Amino acid sequence: MIKHIVLWRLKNKADVARVKQELESMRGKIPGLLSLEVGVNFAESSPVDLGLYTEFSDRAALNAYSDHPVHVPVKQVVGGLIQDRWVLDYEA
Repeated sequence: MIKHIVLWRLKNKADVARVKQELESMRGKIPGLLSLEVGVNFAESSPVDLGLYTEFSDRAALNAYSDHPVHVPVKQVVGGLIQDRWVLDYEA
């Protein structure tokens, strides 16, 4: 199993609900994407506004996710709203 975690700092914190909704819209629509959670950070001292935690069946599923037709438009919307992005991928 592959864990894929992405953290974002938004250009405008007012967009957090929109980003969360966009990300959650992918749930159950991409083969190999087993689990998807989106969390809004409440830690005031952190540079991170929002995080995505996903589980994929294997590396091939994670690789396919990048260009999947459900993910691409979400990536475009979110990409326009973020200031910084951090990614962590690992096998469990």
